Amino acid sequence: QESLPATRAHEVKVQVRACALSCVDLELLSEIKLEKELVPVGREISGVVLEVGSKVTFFQPDDEVVGILPLDSGESGLCEVVLVHEHYLVHKPEKVCWAEAAGTVRDGVRAYTALHYLSQVSPGKTVLVMDGASPFGVVAVQLARHRGARVIATALSLEDKQCLERLRPPLARVIDMSHGKIDVAESCLEETGGLGVDIVLDAGVKLYSAEDESSSKSQMLPHKHDIITLLGVGGHWVTTEKHLQLDPPDSHSLFLKGATVSFLNDETWNLSNVQQGKYLYILSNIMEKLSSGVFRPQLDEPVPLYEAKVSMEMVQKNQARKKQVIQF
Repeated sequence: QESLPATRAHEVKVQVRACALSCVDLELLSEIKLEKELVPVGREISGVVLEVGSKVTFFQPDDEVVGILPLDSGESGLCEVVLVHEHYLVHKPEKVCWAEAAGTVRDGVRAYTALHYLSQVSPGKTVLVMDGASPFGVVAVQLARHRGARVIATALSLEDKQCLERLRPPLARVIDMSHGKIDVAESCLEETGGLGVDIVLDAGVKLYSAEDESSSKSQMLPHKHDIITLLGVGGHWVTTEKHLQLDPPDSHSLFLKGATVSFLNDETWNLSNVQQGKYLYILSNIMEKLSSGVFRPQLDEPVPLYEAKVSMEMVQKNQARKKQVIQF
């Protein structure tokens, strides 16, 4: 937009310094009736407050802030200046650079949602993070380690394996799945002395047998039976698979283990404002962890605005292995 409307009472005008790109879930947007002809992209932003509305209490001009634009935002974060309601932003610590703040906030929310609100991670628990070298996987691994959990992660390539092995403190085990012959369930049971894993964060699962799914991506995914097999008694399976189907035998196995299945949808914080205080607490916590070095995200080199289209196409097609950030 050439000229922004006047700043409303609870709005903050932010000069954007960096904007991270995430895949746009068009299916979700159509389900909650937010589908438009033009969908704004780039919602994770960091920047400087230029102006505040008359009732804004959290911020002053010149404050450095970071946040995620809501799903129904009519504006893209890929703008010089945006208007945001104050309840979607938190202060950015001085030590944290613009690109890291924008590039970590979304994956941080997902990791906190999965490990704190859906599965209660705590010292001594064993956590399996599938595709641990993805931008989300790395943050989840770091948060679980920080909470005192033993972490097992899967790697989809030799490069991923090396990336996970460089993390400090080291992981309990890195399972290399690049050859496709590794049995994840067997490796996890071996690592836990046959007891199984307390928490599983998947990155998608195979719902059917091999002949029904031929894409190379699904070859790397574990079967839902493998995950149920490696889950320990009272375990939590946190899934990103929105179309998960459990057959009666699957449910029976979960019942016998007293296990739970939770669905990870990090948009729920913004779809219901009842939990706004918790959500802002999570955002502040993520920035604190970034500032103290607990989170060391996997970011690609930040790119200028004119390269945003190419970067966004890669993100939408799931081809970007590191987090894409546009820097202004």
